[in-house]
Amino acid sequence: MMRILLFVATNVAVLVVISIVLRLLGIDQALANQGGMGPLLAFSAVVGFTGAIISLLMSKFVAKMSTRAQVVTGSEGEAQRWLVDTVKRLADKAGIGMPEVAIYDGPPNAFATGAFRNSALVAVSTGLLQSMNREEVEAVLGHEIGHVANGDMVTMTLIQGVLNTFVVFLSRVVGSIVDKTVFRTERGTGPGYFITVIVCQILLGILASMIVAWFSRRREFRADAASAGLLGSPNPMVNALKRLGGLEPTSLPPALKAFGINDKPGFMALFSSHPPIEQRIAALQQRT
Repeated sequence: MMRILLFVATNVAVLVVISIVLRLLGIDQALANQGGMGPLLAFSAVVGFTGAIISLLMSKFVAKMSTRAQVVTGSEGEAQRWLVDTVKRLADKAGIGMPEVAIYDGPPNAFATGAFRNSALVAVSTGLLQSMNREEVEAVLGHEIGHVANGDMVTMTLIQGVLNTFVVFLSRVVGSIVDKTVFRTERGTGPGYFITVIVCQILLGILASMIVAWFSRRREFRADAASAGLLGSPNPMVNALKRLGGLEPTSLPPALKAFGINDKPGFMALFSSHPPIEQRIAALQQRT
């Protein structure tokens, strides 16, 4: 569950930086002066998907830096060797390339991220390794491998790119209206346009993150089912979820939230990247 808020936060930050650069280069102002919805929509799509793709390509780097995860090869000790061997076996069974395996200090959690199915990153916390038995850890790893095999990061990137397009487009439309009607700018664009665009991008970006979170919750059920399929039974994943439900919920860095295993409930359920554990257990039990 560390995966999506980190992804979304990185994406919003990239969009804001791109907007500032375009403003400094005069491209944004030239487009506003040109007028016409067609060019603006095309421009918005380029900027929107660029932000989402950059966020995707940065996902492994951001994940490692934000969690201080240490990549392990199996040579460090018996526990690390078991972890790497288990990930390798599950990855082979899922038909994907061997992901990097990492461990980070923290309460019980895990996540998977990366731009490509055959070069992903799977990381688990020390708290998860200490609080679960190996069958439960294997189920959690199967869940994360399921995210990778299902192409969830790419799917979320495409969804984010479409939403970014409308965020960029609507921000500039509102910016032009405010600049002309409130600030009374008669020629070109004034400071009101730039300020309104940035504010709207942030606010609309937050709204878009609610939609991304909804899609993320749907993907969690598929990842749970993937774990059940890889292990040949839903029981290990059910037991892992029950154990997580009895442990203190943990938060992951924002951009990684959507692809972890357990999500800390936020102040609004609409922003949660994971469905309630009870619903996930019920869905798995229907498979028995």
